[in-house]
Amino acid sequence: EERLVESGGGLVQGGGSLRLSCAASGFTFGDYAIGWFRQAPTRAREGVAISRSDGSTWYEDSVKGRFTLSRDNAKNTLYLQMDSLKPEDAAVYYCARAPSNYASSWTVFYYGMTSWGRGTLVTVSS
Repeated sequence: EERLVESGGGLVQGGGSLRLSCAASGFTFGDYAIGWFRQAPTRAREGVAISRSDGSTWYEDSVKGRFTLSRDNAKNTLYLQMDSLKPEDAAVYYCARAPSNYASSWTVFYYGMTSWGRGTLVTVSS
C-alpha cells in the first residue's frame, strides 16, 4: 500500500523555522517527482516546491530564498526546511507524488500529482 506521511508541523513565531518531513512507502521513491503543497483556510491549495529524483527543484515565488526542498532517496524521505516563516505561510502542508519523474514542464507536475498524504499543520504567529 502506498503511503505518504507528513510530520514536523507545529506552532512557530514569525521569523522562525520548521523542518517538515514526508516519509514515503509502497513505491520506489527515486522513480518519481515529489513535492509539497499547502492549503490555508479560505484559499485554494497551492504548490510550494517540487523535486525530481535528480534533485532539480521548482519553488513557488513567495518561498524562494526561504524554503529549501531536499530528498533522501535512500531513506524514502522528502524534507522541507522552512526559514523566515511568515504568518501567510500558515497552512496545512501536504506531501504529494507525481505519476512519473518526467514531464514537459513543472506545470505538468503541479497539476498532475496523483498521491497525497494527510497533511501536517503549520501555524505561524505574528
